Amino acid sequence: MAANQFDFSGAEVLVIGASRAGIGAAIARAFQEAGATVAITGAEPEPAEEDRDRFRYDRLDVTDLDAVRALAEGVERLDVLVNCAAITSRGEEMEPAFFQRVVDVNLHGTFRCASAFHPQLRESRGTVINIASMYAMFGSPRNPAYGASKAAVAQLTKSLAIAWASDGIRVNAVAPGFIVTEQSARSRTDPAHVAAVSARTPMGRWGQPEDIAGPVLFLASPLSGFMTGTCLAVDGGYSVV
Repeated sequence: MAANQFDFSGAEVLVIGASRAGIGAAIARAFQEAGATVAITGAEPEPAEEDRDRFRYDRLDVTDLDAVRALAEGVERLDVLVNCAAITSRGEEMEPAFFQRVVDVNLHGTFRCASAFHPQLRESRGTVINIASMYAMFGSPRNPAYGASKAAVAQLTKSLAIAWASDGIRVNAVAPGFIVTEQSARSRTDPAHVAAVSARTPMGRWGQPEDIAGPVLFLASPLSGFMTGTCLAVDGGYSVV
């Protein structure tokens, strides 16, 4: 497993948006397996059953600035912040109110959390990893809000990397391709869509959440110590075709 290649013993890690079976939860488990103390948040009352006794959990609405700040005030130390909270709804995002909601969660939520934990990250000279998407580079007729918000997350990553470099904070992002998660379940009910994705992807399959964890741990580790402001595509080669 990816965690076996890294040592995060003694590190304090917070993964925002890890309450469901998906990318955030896989990242949290990988950090824990690599020795870190890991806390997670999510919008649900409690996390997935397999994680209920595994991590400290805080229910968090990332659109609530007061709630984000209150969470940050209760955290004394933080070495790694992973911003993974996101929503989407295939085929419904042309509705203006929902479009606004998606951007508020995915983009503004990422900034709220990064900003709130800036003091702890400055103290630890820590790292931020934002979860963008391959839709940061491609248009999507059924997910316009998601694509717009994730493109903005990629740009925000660059801007924060410059702004916080003097604080010793590195800020990078990962752009997953098509991953098998609860969030993608709706799109995976379309056999033609599933087949088209697999056919275009050079590696010939959809990704698993664990495929994203390794690159995230790399970006949080000293091995990427001269990397900041980058956005790594982790998509099985989909974006190079």
